[in-house]
Amino acid sequence: MCCGCFQLDIGKAILIGVMVLVVVISFLIVLYIQSISPERDILTAIAVNGDNTQLGTTYIRFSQNEIVEGNAISHEPGASEILIEETGIYQISYQLYGVKDAIGTFQFNAVLVVNNTGLDSTFNESPIIRDSVNRMTLTSTVILKLNEGDVLQLSGVSIEDINYQRARIDIEKIG
Repeated sequence: MCCGCFQLDIGKAILIGVMVLVVVISFLIVLYIQSISPERDILTAIAVNGDNTQLGTTYIRFSQNEIVEGNAISHEPGASEILIEETGIYQISYQLYGVKDAIGTFQFNAVLVVNNTGLDSTFNESPIIRDSVNRMTLTSTVILKLNEGDVLQLSGVSIEDINYQRARIDIEKIG
């Protein structure tokens, strides 16, 4: 009878050992997946009405950081400057909403500026509108190679008295 008890105890021990081994292997798999998953570096900054009071040509100030993940991109709320903390490839998308209160000629443009130099390849031009309600949103997505220490800004460009009431910029390090 003792032999039967011994076999039963060995069976239970083997079953418990297998269960512990499955748990340990599962834990190691999760750790491995986390170690190979790249950290995401994302910044989403928002400008609301009142953030940008200068009319015409101006750097856009962003008062709110909606998403900040990782360490490659930084921004101080209220500033126009976005700091690049790591060299890499970045995808940058923005929307810039402009309004002119008076009826007449209406046109504005947007450009990304790196280290105080406008990047011609990012120049985004609106159509010229005459004698109608004057408001428009410009949008663009570009991919740029940026270096550690670069300062990125979004600029509204116009000879008209354009009020930039809202803006959004989304930046993700993709490589």
